Amino acid sequence: MPEDLTAPLVDDEFYAGDPFPLYARLRAEAPVAWNEQKGFWALSRHDEVMEVSTDPATFSSARGILVMEIGATYESPPTMMHTDPPAHTAYRKLVQPGFGPKVMRALESDVRRRAQALLDDVRAGETVDFVAAVSVPFPLQIISALLGIAEEEWPRFYEWSESVIPGANDWPEEKRRALQAEMHEYLLATTAARRADPREDLISVLAHVEVDGERLSDAELVMFLNQLLVAGNETTRNMVSGGLIALAERPDQWERLREERALLPSAVEEMLRWTTPVISFMRTATRDTELGGQAIRAGDPVLMLYASANRDEAQFGPSAGEFDVGREPNHHVAFGFGAHFCIGAMLARIEGRVLLEELLDRFATIELAGAVERSHSSVIAGVKTAPMVLA
Repeated sequence: MPEDLTAPLVDDEFYAGDPFPLYARLRAEAPVAWNEQKGFWALSRHDEVMEVSTDPATFSSARGILVMEIGATYESPPTMMHTDPPAHTAYRKLVQPGFGPKVMRALESDVRRRAQALLDDVRAGETVDFVAAVSVPFPLQIISALLGIAEEEWPRFYEWSESVIPGANDWPEEKRRALQAEMHEYLLATTAARRADPREDLISVLAHVEVDGERLSDAELVMFLNQLLVAGNETTRNMVSGGLIALAERPDQWERLREERALLPSAVEEMLRWTTPVISFMRTATRDTELGGQAIRAGDPVLMLYASANRDEAQFGPSAGEFDVGREPNHHVAFGFGAHFCIGAMLARIEGRVLLEELLDRFATIELAGAVERSHSSVIAGVKTAPMVLA
């Protein structure tokens, strides 16, 4: 029997190590490969990931976006990500006002203030777990401010977020469900409060915005806030953590940034490509079709391996496996693509750039000071600990 190159993809232990050699084999030997154990096609090349991303009529999100959802059905979508156009388009129109460029740019001073406050506590020359000290609180504090919720609530948000990510921790299922229920109740109560007494925050904006006479229901608003809370902090947190690890391991790239601040925007894009915080998402074929010369049947799940697509030599050239803060062009898919392109992409880019600017202002060197511990999650490329010395 030929080797099943996709077998590790359904083993959580795989993601705590180095998955990229396997991704390279998949791209070279089996770019559209069937996983018999769970029943899905694994797509490892940039071309096929883009093809699926840009054709929601053929590749649907409504039947689940994670491997663990294969076979699941929903009376109502658990997140906006579980919808297809035209329903998805309608949702985007309703929530887009809260994420417009003007709104996001207005947040930059607050983003900077929070980055400065966190880095003020990082002592030069001393070992610090950068994940716990900066990467975790940074996006959570910003989301708290965005939602108009007390800043001191961020540790509670952290637990809620971690309870949703498969494989992120070893908590008992009972604890995870209790935390998820608590999060739902909190967001529902906050939504009701903003309906009655609007404030200058995103929840109030979303609670009252109308597009073509339509508003978000309470359930729909909670669905979106849940998605924002989890996706908005997990992705930025791990982009920052993984990006700093990459820079610590490559002092020449850090020195290049110190000498050429104009490279900051491309450095953020490279951090996104390199870390690819969302490892993969799934779609389901709505009709018989073909991908990469392989016949796909209606009803077949297809798993878009963003992390592999972002190291595809056919797209990024012979340096695809190198970290390059000046990489241009950089057509990564860390934010997805097409109808489901991440609505918070601009905020993530602002957070990444501002944090790098503040780090460059304070520290000449970044070095790892111990072993990096990575998450076992097959969904989020998580970094649990990253001991560093910044000086």
